[in-house]
Amino acid sequence: MGRHLQGGDVVSLIGDLGAGKTAFAQGVGEALGVKGPMTSPTFTLQHEYLGQLTGTGVKARLIHMDLYRLQRPEEVEVIGVEDAFVEDAICLIEWPQIAEDYLPEDRLEVEILGSGESPREIIFRARERDWEQRLKVMA
Repeated sequence: MGRHLQGGDVVSLIGDLGAGKTAFAQGVGEALGVKGPMTSPTFTLQHEYLGQLTGTGVKARLIHMDLYRLQRPEEVEVIGVEDAFVEDAICLIEWPQIAEDYLPEDRLEVEILGSGESPREIIFRARERDWEQRLKVMA
């Protein structure tokens, strides 16, 4: 999937603890050529990496957020989540539910069902823009 992402894309990662949200983000990072390990930003809330868009070689930031520890929706504004929604960055957000009112409508939702050693089911939901068309290309 990472090969099909573009600057300005926002992807919500939904799933239980241990579902594989961070592993999914790592796969995106690998596709974008991110060097070094990508770890869960649970305690720092956000990690930023440098990669490049597939096919163009254009440098792009990969911003990986984990909002699990937030208690109230107002905290989303305080920590500046919206500052990550820029054209030169791809933003992946784990536990996005608390930030629903702050997220752009134009995004892709990825829901990962299952955890532990069980098989996973991944559901992609297009939210506006050209995501439906892009999902067809990815299939």
